[in-house]
Amino acid sequence: MGKMWLWYFYEYVGSCSCLSNMNNILHSSRFSLSMSHDSLQQHNTQTLKSVFISTNLESNMSMFSTCNLMNHKIFLQSRASLKTPNEGLATVRCTRVVRNVNMEKLRHNYLFPEIEARELEHMKKYPDAKIIRLGIGDTTEPIPDIITSNMAEYARALSTRKGYKGYGAEQGNKDLRKAIAESFYKDLGVKDVEVFVSDGAQCDISRLQLLLGSSVSVAVQDPNFPAYMDSSVIIGQAGEFLDETLKYKNIEYMTCGPQNNFFPDLSRTSRTDIIFFCSPNNPTGHAASREQLTQLVEFARNNGSIIVYDSAYSVYITDESPRSIYEIPGARECAIEISSFSKIAGFTGVRLGWTVVPDELYYASKVPVINDFDRIVCTCFNGASRIVQAGGLACLSSDGSKALMSVVDYYMENAKILVETFTSLGLVVYGGVNAPYVWVHFPGSRSWDVFSEILTKTHIITVPGSGFGPGGEGFIRVTAFGQREHILEACARLTSLLL
Repeated sequence: MGKMWLWYFYEYVGSCSCLSNMNNILHSSRFSLSMSHDSLQQHNTQTLKSVFISTNLESNMSMFSTCNLMNHKIFLQSRASLKTPNEGLATVRCTRVVRNVNMEKLRHNYLFPEIEARELEHMKKYPDAKIIRLGIGDTTEPIPDIITSNMAEYARALSTRKGYKGYGAEQGNKDLRKAIAESFYKDLGVKDVEVFVSDGAQCDISRLQLLLGSSVSVAVQDPNFPAYMDSSVIIGQAGEFLDETLKYKNIEYMTCGPQNNFFPDLSRTSRTDIIFFCSPNNPTGHAASREQLTQLVEFARNNGSIIVYDSAYSVYITDESPRSIYEIPGARECAIEISSFSKIAGFTGVRLGWTVVPDELYYASKVPVINDFDRIVCTCFNGASRIVQAGGLACLSSDGSKALMSVVDYYMENAKILVETFTSLGLVVYGGVNAPYVWVHFPGSRSWDVFSEILTKTHIITVPGSGFGPGGEGFIRVTAFGQREHILEACARLTSLLL
């Protein structure tokens, strides 16, 4: 535990906050600057010069370590290893713009880029390994020809005087809006004008957050899809992160695990303005029953809350579970539904989704929510690609729907194979029946440790459950999106490791 002088070196990585914040950055990491706070402020708009910092280092700390603090790369190197004080230093000139304080509250990298980064490190270490990716929920099977042909035909027409079209309606192609209403909400009272076509459900989550603002209170399932939580933090709804609970102070975490049949105990759930709810759930794969969703709608109505209901995986439901929140009486008065073509049609890279905002949904001020969402869409979005929307229409044709369901069945057969494999190994498995995700329990183990062991020993990418919230600790998520031969090979490797 000796005192070591270190050379501080700052590398610009895309954005630079005011240097007056640097004391806080370093203090939070147990570093103390030999420069005063005022001195740092004076360097606000000047080229950063060398700064010495001192710290007591753990004896096992490497002589060269890299810290990624608040999107700044800080390199620490033993002063003794430097020949001259200024040798090798980078320079940077900062603006006077202060960083959004909410960005500093994000706990870590967004989950899936973090997994990709670990995969890249693994590939460097094992360059000859054949990686099987069962982590990020990306589709693998080709989009049916009937759909791509329709998009290609529309694209070719744009090169003709007769076929060319420019901007479309921000809310989406009228025919597509009508087709979505008829295909997914038949007899549920959803009108085509209540359907807003978008470039995907995840983008719509952010638009909804912009609509709702920072003053609303929010509840999320735990575990949950990270976009709900991160967007809540960025918009300013979350408050401070509490290390003792691994939760944000102002977020209501609704435990949804095996102990309560993956549905929150609403009698113990605090009232919030907004309730994010995903069914079938990502990551657990659980589809809420009609009884459960009826309880949720009644809870929201009694509390004057709005449910943001994510139905992106509804086509994977194989039992009698509701495919839309609007199957529940009263939901049109308390729920917004978002969905996507990504997992329905393999549009993960094509990008197409929609949001339903019923005209019966009102703010406390009696203003229709749909009016404000229309304004948000018109202000922030120029509409989904005309070419992609042509593909969406083809998806919802009779032949297109049949072709897509064949692909859905393929993925669900993959899920069945995965469930049978993990079960045969004595593990408790959830999901895989109404969703293309398998939620595997490793009691007594930490999720990232399980992730790392499987990656190191089998070269298989999964997703650590803790990345979806504290309720996911001890689980991993395995996706059924994959080519059959890869699924079978993965099962063989896992059997060899875990048997």
